[in-house]
Amino acid sequence: MSIGPTTGNSANSSAGELGGMTAVALRDALAAGEISAREAAEYYLGRVAELNPELGSFVEVTAEPALREAARADVEHARGRNLGLLHGMPLAHKDLTDVAGVPTTMGSAAVPREPAAQDGPLPAILRRAGAISLGKTQVPEFGLSSYSENLIGQPARNPLDPSLSPGGSSGGSAAAVAAGMLPFAPGTDGGGSVRIPAAATGLTGLKPNRGRVPSGGGQRDLGQFVVAGPLARTAADAALLLDAMTGEPNFHATSAPAVPGSFLAAAQRAEGRFRIGVSARSPFESRLEIRLDPDARLALEAGIVALTNAGHDISEAEVRYDERYPDAFGLVWTAPLANIPLPPGAEELLTPLTATMRRRALQRSAADLAAAVDILRGFEEDTISQYSQWDMVLTPALGMTPRPIGWYWTGDADEDYALQCQYSPFTSMVNVCGLPAITVPTYRNADGLWMGIQLIGRPGAEAELLSVAAQLEAH
Repeated sequence: MSIGPTTGNSANSSAGELGGMTAVALRDALAAGEISAREAAEYYLGRVAELNPELGSFVEVTAEPALREAARADVEHARGRNLGLLHGMPLAHKDLTDVAGVPTTMGSAAVPREPAAQDGPLPAILRRAGAISLGKTQVPEFGLSSYSENLIGQPARNPLDPSLSPGGSSGGSAAAVAAGMLPFAPGTDGGGSVRIPAAATGLTGLKPNRGRVPSGGGQRDLGQFVVAGPLARTAADAALLLDAMTGEPNFHATSAPAVPGSFLAAAQRAEGRFRIGVSARSPFESRLEIRLDPDARLALEAGIVALTNAGHDISEAEVRYDERYPDAFGLVWTAPLANIPLPPGAEELLTPLTATMRRRALQRSAADLAAAVDILRGFEEDTISQYSQWDMVLTPALGMTPRPIGWYWTGDADEDYALQCQYSPFTSMVNVCGLPAITVPTYRNADGLWMGIQLIGRPGAEAELLSVAAQLEAH
């Protein structure tokens, strides 16, 4: 079976062949000095200049700073210095994340465009690892939605079909990776924001375990939903970026082996046979009609066949979810909107969805929030207990094929939110439970769109998920 878009892996490619290299191969070529950091930056900046006008992946391109950083990286390499794990690797950050000297708009016309004074936690870690940021990518306003459309720039578009959305909230980053404007990219995931756009664009997207990767101020995330994770074209590429995001030790420039015990080593070994329970149940069923598009069902069936062929024990998972979940999740998910500082009069510049959800958040009491959090903590305990019968739980990645640009903007905030839940009914529950999960493409339809599956792991089982994703690439 064919799985997702992949690229060649020769570390001896010249700069002119950069587009055919995996991120791992590019990292090795940069470490060995076969390609310079400047050559890599220039190549990907050229791709951005060529493709971004149509796809709207980037809202800010920082070409000059990137080329300066690349030149410094080449000097350090020439001096034989110990280099970071991502020496010279181009990437970009969502416009929800502070990068020093670059405005962070949060995807909102209501936020003043002021350069950030310093890097946020994740950009700081990746900069220390040697990565070079090419700019900021498109997001929905305040990362609220599963589509990357806002009032400050053109919408991010799906490279598989530019009339469709790449999803959100890491939609701009996913589109950039899928189109070859970046070798890989970090995203953040508070309800599916890495896995949704990965699934919509044919990428591998990993949401790590709660607390695995720094993603910003935890106290601003009332439900402790958000964690940063990689978007990549292969499991090994995702594993390499995850190693850097978690602070994997440096390696020397002359050799770049996968460190034993690293996520990259796990993906490259691709070992393990697991008991996998299959479920197409969603916790939103108690409030909404949840249906699978024919292509979503075919992707699930293709995933089951591939996993079975890889030697895994597949069985049906009879799981039940607390019927109070939809209301509790929606309340806690939107609660941080009440604390966003906005200049006087700026609320008039919010999108209709954000304005409605913020108004409701401001009207809720502390008792309402406490009750909702309590429901979700009970949901977490009960769901993890049910999932413990299996090593992994398999679900569809999405309920529908990628949606057209503008599909959600109905003028009614509740309908907008309901459409998002029906499009992606299987992702937010993983954030509530704090579990790791990965989406992998398994089926390409007649229109050239990829659909996929989601594998939910046990607590802390990212290495196992990456291993199985790598197995699927081989089947």
